[in-house]
Amino acid sequence: MLFMIISRTRSDLSKTEFQHLGDLAKAFYANIPNDVVLHNDWAALDQSCTFALIEARDQSVIEKIQKPFRPYVDIDIVAVRNISGWEAS
Repeated sequence: MLFMIISRTRSDLSKTEFQHLGDLAKAFYANIPNDVVLHNDWAALDQSCTFALIEARDQSVIEKIQKPFRPYVDIDIVAVRNISGWEAS
């Protein structure tokens, strides 16, 4: 399944919390689980949020991956599918 992950870093993080968030992100990118495919990710130009398209067998995998980030980031997980115009792929 494909999931769009929308992450918004909380504005009230201390410098230490923000650094820890960065460390978590670096660790994730260095160790993406074998059963997960990161198709791409993007950042809003105003740096208000990030978007990642991730493939995993089900949402529980995504929840597990995102759990360490939850104290620092508000996260929306949306199951998505490919479409072409008005037709579903």
